[in-house]
Amino acid sequence: MDSKERRPKSASDSRGPDAPGRRPYQKKKVCRFCSEPELTMDYKDAKALRPFVTEKGRIVPRRITGACAKHQRMVATAIKRARNVAIVPFTTTFIGG
Repeated sequence: MDSKERRPKSASDSRGPDAPGRRPYQKKKVCRFCSEPELTMDYKDAKALRPFVTEKGRIVPRRITGACAKHQRMVATAIKRARNVAIVPFTTTFIGG
């Protein structure tokens, strides 16, 4: 194949958001702690920690929560403190065979 000859573009070569195997572009989430300064994270408030913990008890990552790095660290610290004081469980109880 000469350098002047080009292959025709196929569907897999396309770079758009509709390309197979690609997720559509989603708008970047805004940190809710930065946008609302009066909102604080307290380890004693289990109801406020609930959106940041999965059903299995794992801390939800920053790319899912939309929190900035500073506030994600604060959330993780609050969850870990709440676990140590037994406000939030480390894991869920598994009942099965």
